[in-house]
Amino acid sequence: MPAVIYADESLIKSMDDKVREQICNVAMLPGIVEAAYAMPDAHWGYGFPIGGVAAFNAEDGGIISAGGVGFDISCGVRCLHTGLTKDDIEPFKKRLVDQLYRDIPAGLGSTGRIHLTHSGMNAMLKGGARWAVEQGFGDEIDLERIEEQGCMKGAEPKYVSEQAKKRQLNEMGTLGSGNHYLEVQHVSAIYDDLAAERFGLKQGDVVVSIHCGSRGLGHQIGTEFLKEMAIAAPRFGIDLPDRELACAPIKSDLGQAYLGAMRAGVNCALANRQIITDLTRQAFAHVLPNADLRLLYDVSHNTCKIEQHEVNGVKRQLYVHRKGATRAYGPGHPDIPAVFRDVGQPVIIGGSMGTSSYILAGTKESELRAFSSACHGAGRAMSRNQAKKRWHGRELIKQLEEQQGILIRSQSMRGVAEEAPGSYKDVSAVVDSADQSGLAKKVARLEPLVCIKG
Repeated sequence: MPAVIYADESLIKSMDDKVREQICNVAMLPGIVEAAYAMPDAHWGYGFPIGGVAAFNAEDGGIISAGGVGFDISCGVRCLHTGLTKDDIEPFKKRLVDQLYRDIPAGLGSTGRIHLTHSGMNAMLKGGARWAVEQGFGDEIDLERIEEQGCMKGAEPKYVSEQAKKRQLNEMGTLGSGNHYLEVQHVSAIYDDLAAERFGLKQGDVVVSIHCGSRGLGHQIGTEFLKEMAIAAPRFGIDLPDRELACAPIKSDLGQAYLGAMRAGVNCALANRQIITDLTRQAFAHVLPNADLRLLYDVSHNTCKIEQHEVNGVKRQLYVHRKGATRAYGPGHPDIPAVFRDVGQPVIIGGSMGTSSYILAGTKESELRAFSSACHGAGRAMSRNQAKKRWHGRELIKQLEEQQGILIRSQSMRGVAEEAPGSYKDVSAVVDSADQSGLAKKVARLEPLVCIKG
């Protein structure tokens, strides 16, 4: 099948050669439908490029690829209203960032106050954010604003190894490390008045974005199944263009086992973000008791989902892989909340400490472009090692505070350097490419005020 990259000329020229190689390899996988797509933020990943989208037949030789989902299963972003404005926040910024930093564990190997039993682990993996709400972390109304209503059906904890479960026992309610963050932001621009009204956004409003995923459990699932799929590929008669594209027939026992484990990983991430939401609400209550943190929406960008899409004029059930890409259903789609249905699904695009984030809306055109998919962030422009050589964490934190008034808190100065804003592509250029190509339309721009960095 063809390989298609959506981006403007400058973004395409700046993409490393591995993006082209990897998306072409994806286009050679068995059972692929229509084309393999790369989003404007695409960069080199494991097997699939990060920013890669591909759909496979539910029947007739379709495959599922652990590399097409990624290691951080269901990594995603949720955005919360606060009911406050930038002027309300400014006098309390330092108190707020310190409170959030105390209350929300972040960083490599971070652990929280929740300690799951064996039965509690399985219940969480089956129940997702719904389980978290039942445990007292948030409200039933939150579930209406989460993909899959907070619980991915078909999760099978029995296919999640004991090692994966062990890694997650004490990690619920934690941000983790890398590019994960909790950021308090203000709305600096509105591009679509109707969509902004439906999303409840006005210029000057303050929101909170939470970016994290399934922590050690998701990584372990990915690691184990990638190895097993690579070993099993010859048995299935699959000739891999790249070993990192390890996959299995969807209908095989291995394919079904991965699906069950991957869906459990999705639920882990949804539960994790729900718990962090509750911790965030508690932190705000200490500093700004008038805040009202209601969920705008929660989207994931490392998933494989069964969806119905039109291919050559025929509606078909497909297994849509999105790795570093966000679902972007357009107006009228029945799987998005009724309040958004006339403008499309919210699509949350994350920045990096000192750069803008964006909220977009899915479009009807996106269904025809890339199985209703859009970008998920800026995408790296240089490796973490390169970033560490160029920036120093403490200097960067000082610079962001003095020049932009952004307060950063992190346990790892190395991690701050690795995630320097300059190590990423221009997020505005990425978003403009998504908007101009019809993948999603711009609704609002967000600027950071404070950031808790993993």
